Amino acid sequence: MSTKTHNLIPTHTLLTTDEKTKLLESLGVSIKEIPKIKINDSGITDLDAKSGDIIKIIRSSRSAGESEYYRVVIE
Repeated sequence: MSTKTHNLIPTHTLLTTDEKTKLLESLGVSIKEIPKIKINDSGITDLDAKSGDIIKIIRSSRSAGESEYYRVVIE
């Protein structure tokens, strides 16, 4: 079963270098302050992510609609 289409796994997107830079600037944080996600996490195996990349996770919620979360990829 593909993790991309499974209804319990939220959407994972790999940020571009520009998006990564803008995100860190807008949040006023360094990459070390972003929560982590393992490179072998089932949600990102299809993204060809590398250590240091940032993943945007969009989760659906009945109360909040959609929420965005960010994780930095680690080994």
